[in-house]
Amino acid sequence: MAYVWLFASIVTEVIATTALKSVNNFTAPIPTAIVVFGYAATFYLFYRAIETIQVGVAYAIWSGLGMVLIALLAWMIHRQALDTPAFIGIGLILSGVVVLQIFSKTAGH
Repeated sequence: MAYVWLFASIVTEVIATTALKSVNNFTAPIPTAIVVFGYAATFYLFYRAIETIQVGVAYAIWSGLGMVLIALLAWMIHRQALDTPAFIGIGLILSGVVVLQIFSKTAGH
């Protein structure tokens, strides 16, 4: 169940961070509400995840997957440019998360 909490935390953080681009100095009510409630949900869900998963491992997965998803959403939604080195970096981040999950004994399987 801890990885469900962690995945949900990643999703809410990605949604909140993506909405942050549209808050217009916090005057746009819907994007602002998404950001505020999204980050509140993110930290609650992350707290639930680290009740079981080691905080260092959970944070590595959370931040790594969050960075990848936000970069890809910014590319798709906001048309922010990603070049070849950016895609290579994204691949390396994903590789690191996979190595941590599959090969590390600290991941707490």
